[in-house]
Amino acid sequence: MSRVERWERRSEVPLILLALAFLVAYAWPVLDPGLDADVATVLGVVSYAVWVAFAIDLGVRLVLADDARAYALRHWYDVALVALPLLRPLRLLRLLTLVRMLDRSAASSLAGRVLVYVSGASALAVGLGALAALDAERSAAGANLTSYGDSLWWAATTVTTVGYGDHYPVTTEGRFVAVALMLVGIGLVGAVTASVATWILGHVAEDRVG
Repeated sequence: MSRVERWERRSEVPLILLALAFLVAYAWPVLDPGLDADVATVLGVVSYAVWVAFAIDLGVRLVLADDARAYALRHWYDVALVALPLLRPLRLLRLLTLVRMLDRSAASSLAGRVLVYVSGASALAVGLGALAALDAERSAAGANLTSYGDSLWWAATTVTTVGYGDHYPVTTEGRFVAVALMLVGIGLVGAVTASVATWILGHVAEDRVG
């Protein structure tokens, strides 16, 4: 195990807890626009502190890596999430670590792994996409995503590629969120299809050998 891998294993749980704290700090003001100013200030400090912690984590990993440049290129998304303030909410994708932890303990078969990954990624995409869309859309002129319930419904229909069209984003930021959800939905469908095909081909090969 390399030095970077040892650091990642030791920091995994603290980063998950920090990501959960960031989720609360980000979601609370979005869901409660009338939040007390003092509470909003505290939540802003929490968000900034979590960003600093993730920046430090990335810096440590780059220092420990044998080739920092190659490591940064392989983990370009981590670099982007720290370097670009507009993408800071996407640091919540660190919560996907929970899916990997569940996979280690609860899923030994291909079908089990697919179920864990798909359900975890879908839940995260829908929940965070709804929050991001509501944050961008609520105060826009002509917006129809003005409540979390509507945003949640829109995110679910978008990530599943159904797209009823009863709700839709009108801002540039909201449309970027929509594109991200579409790509996630297409990727999840592709992952399920590929996994099922691999499972079937594996059983066919076993039957032929047997």
